[in-house]
Amino acid sequence: MIKELAHDPIWLAQKSQPATKDDLQVAQDLLDTLTAHKDSCVGMAANMIGVNKRIIVFDCEGTYMTMMNPQIISQSGPYETEEGCLSLLGGPRKAMRFQKIKVQYQTAEFQTRLKTFTGWTAQIIQHEIDHCNGILI
Repeated sequence: MIKELAHDPIWLAQKSQPATKDDLQVAQDLLDTLTAHKDSCVGMAANMIGVNKRIIVFDCEGTYMTMMNPQIISQSGPYETEEGCLSLLGGPRKAMRFQKIKVQYQTAEFQTRLKTFTGWTAQIIQHEIDHCNGILI
């Protein structure tokens, strides 16, 4: 189900709680909401739809991917960029990102995975994991 976007910076600045199998509907709602905003958004975290759980969805080279409980375990190649966010009013803001990241996460079936991402996809994931950690650009 498509959900309304959260814009309260106090809400968005809270650290998210671990996702469980009880949160699979939240993951689907998040994916539905991202799909509805595909013209202006490439990734979302659950707190953007008012749910304080560590779930992100994003465009991974043309296919949507869902991560439960994602954590960046290594990163390299720092650079500065500008990013926008549907949850925040105003234009793009500066952000420090890494060209290459290794992420540990769980699939929707709660199988643990480890995967390396680079470039634009890595940037999207970093932005959404920041949301999970209560960090706003």
